[in-house]
Amino acid sequence: MRLPRLLARTAWQTTRFGVRTSTRAGGFAGKHIGKTAGRAAVARLFDLPDVEQVPNGRMVKLRGRGKAFVVDVPGPTPDAPTVVLLHGLGAGAQLCWVGVLHELTRTHRVIALDQRWHGRGIHSPRFRITDCADDVAALLKTLGVRQAVVAGYSMGGPVAQEMWRRHPERVSGLVLASTSCNWRGHLGEKMFFPVMGLAMDGLAAAVQARVAQHALRLPESPDEFQGDLVGWGAREFRSTSMLSMPEVLGELGRFNSTEWIGDIDVPTAVVITTKDKAVPAARQRAMAAAIRDVQIFEAPGGHASVFADHANWSPVFLDAVRETTARTGRAARTGRTARSVRLVV
Repeated sequence: MRLPRLLARTAWQTTRFGVRTSTRAGGFAGKHIGKTAGRAAVARLFDLPDVEQVPNGRMVKLRGRGKAFVVDVPGPTPDAPTVVLLHGLGAGAQLCWVGVLHELTRTHRVIALDQRWHGRGIHSPRFRITDCADDVAALLKTLGVRQAVVAGYSMGGPVAQEMWRRHPERVSGLVLASTSCNWRGHLGEKMFFPVMGLAMDGLAAAVQARVAQHALRLPESPDEFQGDLVGWGAREFRSTSMLSMPEVLGELGRFNSTEWIGDIDVPTAVVITTKDKAVPAARQRAMAAAIRDVQIFEAPGGHASVFADHANWSPVFLDAVRETTARTGRAARTGRTARSVRLVV
């Protein structure tokens, strides 16, 4: 028993040091991001989206589950198709999707929510991907949405996959971006994720209390966007406690859809970030190869392209959503799906 405890203690101490350091650095950056030099550095390092406004959201009660912050923007017509956007690790709904929200509303009703342990998401004893998928299904029921294209980025990818598995009647299509069906690929990951999960098994209660306290201190609604993307983004980044990271990472390490991902029977797009270091492009391609009705799109950047490489990533993602939506319409008319693999660059 000593070895597991030693591994857990070591993992937690390492994580705690990283979290405290990152939190202090993030707090310092947030306080001083208004400096001209800081803004210029961010502008040089990242290709940020040109955003005029960010849609507001509200807290929505999901019966028997809790309350979550939800962005729900109508489409151009009452019968416009719906797309649900599922954010990645460490970012809430608005921050992750700020670069595509406005453009998507030209063609779709757009729904996005803060997931558990993130921002103003539901408080729960543990973070579980299956719970997040059930939250999405409950949200669609609450909002009166029968079906939607479900798009998941990074951590949102496993949630989208579980959404199809657990609630297939709610899913008309999938868009899986910068994500995978298995997070234990190379040897380092096979060692890291079990240790992280083991550490959190004994510490989750204390950590969740801190995460919940952090969330309860937030105002009910995020600051209204005033045209300052850098300052607004820094504040939104701090809305998620860094202490949530080890719990979520431990759960990602447990996720594995390889045994059933081939059963997905709705039109699916996979958006591959070809220079991705967090989820290697080869792993993203392997996931795509396992899905029957799939169309592959490629973006030339890395894992953070959703926010930091807007000009190259967003058009690819928008094309993936629109093409998947069009294919769901064709599939509904024909009543069947077919194996289709195409590469779009």
